[in-house]
Amino acid sequence: MGLPKFGRPKGGGGGGESSPNLYVANCGPAVGISYVDIRSVFGRFGPVKGVFAADESGARVVVCFDGEVSARAALEALNGRPCADLGGRSLHVRYSVERPACQANVNDSLQVCTHASELEIPGLYLLHDFISLGEEKELLAAVDDRPWNSLAKRRVQHYGYEFRYDTRNVDANRHMGELPSFVSFILERISSFPGLPCASNSSLDQLTVNEYPVGVGLSPHIDTHSAFEDLIFSLSLAGPCIMEFRRYFGSAWLHKDVSGTDVNVDSLESSKFLRKAIYLPPRSMLLLSAEARYAWHHYIPHHKVLIMWFFRWT
Repeated sequence: MGLPKFGRPKGGGGGGESSPNLYVANCGPAVGISYVDIRSVFGRFGPVKGVFAADESGARVVVCFDGEVSARAALEALNGRPCADLGGRSLHVRYSVERPACQANVNDSLQVCTHASELEIPGLYLLHDFISLGEEKELLAAVDDRPWNSLAKRRVQHYGYEFRYDTRNVDANRHMGELPSFVSFILERISSFPGLPCASNSSLDQLTVNEYPVGVGLSPHIDTHSAFEDLIFSLSLAGPCIMEFRRYFGSAWLHKDVSGTDVNVDSLESSKFLRKAIYLPPRSMLLLSAEARYAWHHYIPHHKVLIMWFFRWT
């Protein structure tokens, strides 16, 4: 049984149909507030059944109480008032009513985590503020000076080895040269990445820069095992996004030694899967390794413009 789906309340203020569920705006990982802190603050008014993302913005949540009395108390106490325990932000709170399943968007009730440890996916690590705001601007300027290759829905740049989308692999015999000098400081910083598996004798030699424009996301996939080795680093620039992870029931951990190509997602779409999501702020670095690399599909829903850099071992 899936999580309940909630509709955005109509009208202004705290009016509308009374409900044990509250729609809370100006609150969530996009504004620096974790779900743990949200549950703690709202839990003062009664047992909280769950805190869920209201949409993909990362700045609006739905807080579900056991009963309407607790929800009403929280609404009256917190609506329109700054909350010191939530960064001093003024919350905008209204009732939210559960929608019939046929009207629900599957993303509405997925809890979005702010730290990789909260997902409990082995091999997944996230570092916030991996680079500075100034470094981000320099990287964006440097990459904009280089030529782009246009795909159907996005633009890409390849360094080290070119990824061939027709064969879903790299041509190991066609080395394009060393990675550009403007990423040298990133490569040095990666060497001290927390949780880095034993790879001190390896070096990153492939880089893909992806530009995702408005309305373009990333379909659920596992990066080709035969093309890329154990570790994949993803640096987010120019904007935040929510990355979803899916573990399909019945699929074993597909290690690179036994699976040389991407898993056929189309054949799995009708099957059941476990979903988890994490908020990736700008300038954060994500590491996919071990189970997170080989057993979980990753996916980016539609969003505003985002630049993602994928560093890989080939």
